[in-house]
Amino acid sequence: MDRIEAMSTLLAVVEAGSLSAASRKLRVPLTSVSRRISDLEAHLKTQLLNRTSRRVTLTDAAQSYIQACRRILDELDEAERVASGEYRAPQGELTVTASLVLGRVHVVPVAAAFLKAYPDILLRLRLNDRVVSLQEEHVDLGIRIGPLPDSGIVARRIGSIRRVVCASPDYLLSRGRPETPQDVVAHDCVIFTGFTHAESWEFQIGGSPASVPIRSRLQVDAAEAVVEAALAGAGIARLFSFHVAQAVKDGRLALLLEEFEPPPLPANIVYLGGGLLPLKVRAFLDFAAPRLKARLERDLA
Repeated sequence: MDRIEAMSTLLAVVEAGSLSAASRKLRVPLTSVSRRISDLEAHLKTQLLNRTSRRVTLTDAAQSYIQACRRILDELDEAERVASGEYRAPQGELTVTASLVLGRVHVVPVAAAFLKAYPDILLRLRLNDRVVSLQEEHVDLGIRIGPLPDSGIVARRIGSIRRVVCASPDYLLSRGRPETPQDVVAHDCVIFTGFTHAESWEFQIGGSPASVPIRSRLQVDAAEAVVEAALAGAGIARLFSFHVAQAVKDGRLALLLEEFEPPPLPANIVYLGGGLLPLKVRAFLDFAAPRLKARLERDLA
């Protein structure tokens, strides 16, 4: 039995929630995943997982063992980084995560320039609209919008993101332009379900936050589709500033109620603290942070 392989498989099962999900994540047959866990249990002479047809749970004996496995594998990974020279020169594989549109609009251009400057780094961008766990999914850096949880994550501030309300000129011509947040009640609204409630929008009125009810006629779970709906005249939309910056610049969307916007949200590049920081991570931080900050400042303007 390969104990390192067995430990890695066990962690994959725990993180994925089932043997079949771990099989897909590891891209190995389900029978191999099951055999590795069984071999590990036989070696330890104890049961680690309670298996059901749909999911697995940890036994009491497995709780401390799982933590030890994580520590051992992290230390092994760290040793391999040192041996491979990642602390002597920026090189190796680097994984960065960001939301889909922020990644496409801002991170990809910066990443392309970064790769030209550092030819020995292989960069993997994971762009999606869910929060990716840096530790559990082995991600080196993430670009996060909004307040950060109190955890072991280290953050470097790269700017702020506005939450803006906008509509197409054609829509405003036919329905009129709202002058106050309360005017929005009479309008059709397009909702991005990724970060807002379907029943109300937050504004800043008289220096205090206020929630205004809205009429949601279209709800979409993809920000780019919300932009397209707003461009097509389906209604008023609320999005992050980077979602609509180009359309506003081109005159295809108009910003509304800017004086009532809630305070901008912080944007940060985050990474896990503790231990030596690989030079490839430091290189990306130093290269990307000022460039992303400049791009986000243009969006704010």
